[in-house]
Amino acid sequence: MPKQKVIISANVCEDLKNILTQSAYTNIFILTDDVTRKLCFPVVSEQFPDAKIIEIKQGDSNKNIDTLVRIWQFLVENGATRHSLFVNLGGGMITDLGGFAASTFKRGMAYINIPTTLLGAIDAAVGGKTGINFLGLKNEIGVINPADYVLVDTQFFKTLDKEQILNGCAEMIKTALIADKNLWNEMLENPPVGGQEGFNQNFIERCIYIKEDIVRRDPTEQNIRKALNFGHTIGHALESFSYEAGKPLLHGYAVAYGMICELYLSHKKTHFPKETLQQICKFIVNNYGYLNIDCKNYPRLYELMTHDKKNTSKEVNFALLGDVGDIRINQTANEKEIFEALDFYRDCVGI
Repeated sequence: MPKQKVIISANVCEDLKNILTQSAYTNIFILTDDVTRKLCFPVVSEQFPDAKIIEIKQGDSNKNIDTLVRIWQFLVENGATRHSLFVNLGGGMITDLGGFAASTFKRGMAYINIPTTLLGAIDAAVGGKTGINFLGLKNEIGVINPADYVLVDTQFFKTLDKEQILNGCAEMIKTALIADKNLWNEMLENPPVGGQEGFNQNFIERCIYIKEDIVRRDPTEQNIRKALNFGHTIGHALESFSYEAGKPLLHGYAVAYGMICELYLSHKKTHFPKETLQQICKFIVNNYGYLNIDCKNYPRLYELMTHDKKNTSKEVNFALLGDVGDIRINQTANEKEIFEALDFYRDCVGI
């Protein structure tokens, strides 16, 4: 699998110029959404005077097969070849969708990611996971194929409101919890949950390096890369359910709530310390609020979890924690245990 080069950029235009002069691309295509095109594309537009723009609507509900077909059709109609360059400018939805489009068109064309959200920079743009949602299931169809380059420039994050900063901070919190107790303690002292602190350069770089190291060790998610799914098994179920209910939940918020449930399972199954469990749950509830779910929703949430890609048996597979920084992959839980975790989530608002 090709190595992905991540550049923490102090001058995204200069870095782009260097990349574009290294290869003779026949033409360039840029995928972005309507909001990002207005707020962020002007920053880099001079580097792409002849690029063809593919603009789609913002929102994860557009990360689907219909949008993917539109992108493929645009590439065909505008003369894309295997020697073209595909640029994803936007958040995680754009890099997931665009990465999949580039990876599958003519069996693969070069692409780069320029994440314009904190969530995209910390999570989606790095590591090569690409894909679309399908039949109401999160990231059900996709491939692992890293971008040639990922350019991370925090100037783009200044366009984000507090909700979007919190959206990305959830993945930063997850990364610290699975891999670095010192980083988690620093986050407790300087919470990365709003304003300028939400894109603390030091926190961002450390989280990206942690993910890069994990992906390097296990690029196709056969082993340790499963650690990155902490909070996501239940989180993805909550996210998918929220779309079914017509009340879409941001990915980071879903992961935050999923972490509460999976920390409970960690306490029960891998002896995660109770005091630390309460500390983290209080931190999440104080910053992310509370999602109201009813016990009558449990069977549907459980059904959504059974479609998780990590499952290898009738039970649901989890990445759990023995302590902060002590990841335990390939842990399983049955329906009864998962319902208990959901009960704990509903009760933890009072912690």
